[in-house]
Amino acid sequence: MFAATRVSAFAAKRAFSTSAANLSKVAVLGAAGGIGQPLSLLLKENPHVTHLSLYDIVNTPGVAADLSHINTNSKVTGHTGANNGLEEALKDAHVVVIPAGVPRKPGMTRDDLFNTNASIVKGLAEAAAKHCPKAHILIISNPVNSTVPIFAEALKKAGVFDPKRLYGVTTLDVVRASRFVAEIKNKDPKDVKVTVVGGHSGVTIVPLLSQTGLDFTKEELDALTHRIQFGGDEVVKAKDGTGSATLSMAFAGARFANSVLEATVGGKKGVVEPTFVQSPVFADKGVNYFSTLVELGPNGAEKIHGLGEISEYEQKLIDAALPELKKNITKGEEF
Repeated sequence: MFAATRVSAFAAKRAFSTSAANLSKVAVLGAAGGIGQPLSLLLKENPHVTHLSLYDIVNTPGVAADLSHINTNSKVTGHTGANNGLEEALKDAHVVVIPAGVPRKPGMTRDDLFNTNASIVKGLAEAAAKHCPKAHILIISNPVNSTVPIFAEALKKAGVFDPKRLYGVTTLDVVRASRFVAEIKNKDPKDVKVTVVGGHSGVTIVPLLSQTGLDFTKEELDALTHRIQFGGDEVVKAKDGTGSATLSMAFAGARFANSVLEATVGGKKGVVEPTFVQSPVFADKGVNYFSTLVELGPNGAEKIHGLGEISEYEQKLIDAALPELKKNITKGEEF
């Protein structure tokens, strides 16, 4: 009886894997870069990925060959700009993760990246609209507050925009917040859950430390909030002109991609992650995109959560974030 049950369960699991096979092609655009390579490595481990499709201007065949030797079940292909490479990379993709673009350098803000990365993202959006219009699109390319609206406008122009399937990846802010709080409270980061809302640059990043269940002094709140908002600057400065956060961003990007796959093809219920999406939370104030906790399901962003109960300190942070966020979003929409 027990053996029969095990065989039956295995058969059911195998049947699910087979039926999901066509749904779990994952494309990484910008796969040969500082974020793209470690991100692709982490995605190679995901059992829901049957085909890892890598695209970049150069070097992707080599990255793909290297990853293809790892003994997990997904096949890996590398594509470049030549010979319809982007089309082949995107065709039938279920998830598209986009770290493409130039990194920040010392003294640069994410907004300084706008002119270069906006054009890159617009071109990728037009290609995705044509070759994988129903894919779940995960935007890492900065400035996320503007690149997500750019992508949305390109999809709208093509008539294929689905707000449930377009996400700005803000997970790094949550990962940093968990680590930074754990350091000062002498806890294991896996036990520290910090909700971070707003956007993905500077003052638009709002950590809701009052919801952690921990007590903080005013000095701790000030120091932690600033470090969470500007933690990326630490990495840019430490790398001394050679780049920005790549390894931690790859880790955070893979975490979010894994959650999308768990919810859309893995059948997992109750998957909740923070992400920058088209949101009703502050739409009445003209802020059409906002990051809060979002419940993911088979169709993508199924339920967008509000802020919950916040402190007076956090309300002031929200008040400071909204005008900046509105400006960033409008800049993207008008590009």
